[in-house]
Amino acid sequence: MKLLSYIRGEAFQRGVHPPSCKLTADTPIRRLPFAPRLVVPLSQHIGKPSRPLVRVGEEVVRGQPIAEADGWLSVPQHAPVTGVVEAIELRPSARGPWSECIVIRTYEASTQEVLWGAPQDIDAFEPQEIVLAVQRSGMVGLGGAAFPSHAKLAVPDGARVETLVVNGCECEPYLTCDHRVMVEQAADLMTGIRHAMRATGARRAIIGVEDNKPAAAEALRMALPPDAEVFVEEVPTKYPQGSEKMLITALFGIEVPSGKLPLSLGMVVNNVGTLAALGRLLPAGQGLVERVVTITGPGVARPGDYRVPLGTPISFVLDHAGAPAEARQVVLGGPMMGQSVASLEVPVTKGVSGVLVFSGKETAGREGRKTYPCIKCGECVESCPMGLNPSMLGMLAARREYDEMAGRYHLGDCFECGCCTWVCPSNIPLVQQFRVAKQILREKAAA
Repeated sequence: MKLLSYIRGEAFQRGVHPPSCKLTADTPIRRLPFAPRLVVPLSQHIGKPSRPLVRVGEEVVRGQPIAEADGWLSVPQHAPVTGVVEAIELRPSARGPWSECIVIRTYEASTQEVLWGAPQDIDAFEPQEIVLAVQRSGMVGLGGAAFPSHAKLAVPDGARVETLVVNGCECEPYLTCDHRVMVEQAADLMTGIRHAMRATGARRAIIGVEDNKPAAAEALRMALPPDAEVFVEEVPTKYPQGSEKMLITALFGIEVPSGKLPLSLGMVVNNVGTLAALGRLLPAGQGLVERVVTITGPGVARPGDYRVPLGTPISFVLDHAGAPAEARQVVLGGPMMGQSVASLEVPVTKGVSGVLVFSGKETAGREGRKTYPCIKCGECVESCPMGLNPSMLGMLAARREYDEMAGRYHLGDCFECGCCTWVCPSNIPLVQQFRVAKQILREKAAA
């Protein structure tokens, strides 16, 4: 495959410019204390849930594998805290259905050091060995998708990767966890990039950073390795620039074909937080037990980016961050693509990049406002970065014509960015309708 020219592309077409609200961009990362009990779901990733390796009553140390991968598209889970397994039971999840979880009671007297893992020379590993080491670490995409990282780095037979695209855009309002990782952990990121390039066979890596993050771009440029083709490129600030397809368009001026992956263009895309974590964990032979989470919003007294142990209940997170006790709306992720939670006992998982708290009139959603019929204004069509017709898709969804949505109007190309819902003057919950339609189609295909 011919190596694509590296160009300074223009911003992708359409999209929106919501207020950035990056309240925590200049605040260093802090550590959240350990909750008395941590709840570790066996399904924190796309793919089959993990299988428990421990029993109720068993003592575990921080970093110890407590669940193994169940097949290729699965990852293990590691103890985020030193303590004792108190239960293996169903608990509430952010997506609604209860899921099987391992509940660990924290030993308060423990230093909570990571006591599991042995250093390994990743530079001496073959590409397939690196991929297996990534799977053993339990790493998934920390940008929010939670796709197993080893599966993305495993290049299929017959395919070739020329470019590793590193996504540092973080275009969602409020979120700054990736920004702080780029500023504070640039060396770890470069190590992770080196390992990912060896795993995929990529000849070069390009880090895309939105041009409203000059401090992050400067920190990365100062950490660039002199002996590798790793570049930092600032791209125009626009939502949803953080989508891998939009970032590729901005960097190279080309589009990923409909129904295809970036691999079809010789590219693999990874989030900066994912690669920085791999750069720290792989040489130490350790598993993922914590992640950086942005905790912010009008309802938070002490906003910031926190290093949070996986499995920490949202209620504990909010108490520590100073969220008010009165009625509030809590969103996991960003306000555009995140989801509200019905229970504050839902734990922080690998895919949670932010915890946003809104109270009173400052709510993330638009519930309480009346929904009106579509007025055919075309705002949703003008904003859709994939060039779809959300208005028509919405009308088909109301008539439950889901097959028509998928076949003629390319529902599968929608990545649920929420631009159409954001601009709709009739307050139609378009992206929510599309999510329901996709779920119904998946269930229909499975049946």
